[in-house]
Amino acid sequence: MAEQGDQNDSDRSLDPTQKRLDDALKRGDVVKSQEVSTWFVIAGATLMLATFAGSMSSGLNTTFRGLIANSHQIPVDGRGLIAMSERLGVEVLAAIALPILLLALAAVAGNMVQHQLVWSADSLKPKLSKVSPLAGLKRLFSAQALANFAKGIVKLVVVASVMMALLWPQRHRLDGLVSTDILGTVALTKSLALEMMAAVVAILAIVAAADYLFQYRQWYERQKMSMREMKEEYRQSEGDPAVKGKIRQLRMARSRKRMMAEVPKASVIITNPTHYAIALQYEPGMNAPVCLAKGVEDTALRIRKVAEEHNIPVVESPPLARALYAVVQIDEEIPPEHYKAVAEIIGYIMKLRRSGRGSAGSR
Repeated sequence: MAEQGDQNDSDRSLDPTQKRLDDALKRGDVVKSQEVSTWFVIAGATLMLATFAGSMSSGLNTTFRGLIANSHQIPVDGRGLIAMSERLGVEVLAAIALPILLLALAAVAGNMVQHQLVWSADSLKPKLSKVSPLAGLKRLFSAQALANFAKGIVKLVVVASVMMALLWPQRHRLDGLVSTDILGTVALTKSLALEMMAAVVAILAIVAAADYLFQYRQWYERQKMSMREMKEEYRQSEGDPAVKGKIRQLRMARSRKRMMAEVPKASVIITNPTHYAIALQYEPGMNAPVCLAKGVEDTALRIRKVAEEHNIPVVESPPLARALYAVVQIDEEIPPEHYKAVAEIIGYIMKLRRSGRGSAGSR
């Protein structure tokens, strides 16, 4: 039995339930591709270089130009040097604050597009598998590790090839940078950097999409369930079938008890003759007779017994008893198509009472 249970656990071929996926999210086990996060950061850096390079370099140029021009006036005592350092730090931070914020938002966006934010301490808990040499070897030669290795080689080859294709036609211009003024060098460097970064962003977009699909497939395979896990989850979420059956039996017993307590209020019991029993109540002013209780076999016998104890008329009418049992529910009025048959029986009972004859009879 134990071997069978272990086999069932290893055979995780069933698609995960929503509860299984939600539990994985709570544990911090989510789909995460590092390539997607890297792409967002590089794309953000490219956007930053294209948008803020001019203003950022202008601000830094002004700051350091003033620092060099007024270097002879900078106090060298401890307090003055500290004040100058603080001021310089504030100016540099003001120049690069917006680009740095953009990069931070890009890094956060790279994670949020893959999964919702998760706060879980499970990943911080110490696990023996993290320090186990055997587990480390398994991770080293796992499908994930091989995929990462292959992915790194592909990225290196493709990116290097694209950069070579971009820089090779510019080799003569690059040789001439040694004799070019600083402004021309900066302009050419910025232009080439933007071209290369745009090409890298385009290539990494394809790599990131493929890696995300791979990571999602790996994650989904980890979430698959065995038959035993499926049954255990159902038992936890829906309750033990044995306990639910017991509760259902108790509810039915209480319902029958309440129903039997209503039988003494009945005006007549219609039977077939022992298989079915329908307790009907009719009082002047009511729209139609109301079913107080109904049952078959043992319940029908108990209804008849209570009726005999309380001198309630019992009328045997097999077709009517079966028809009423099938269509009328407890505390409901009988359907109009049975008014005539029931009215005849109630009229018969009233006739017996007026004549002073027995309280029970049959038809």
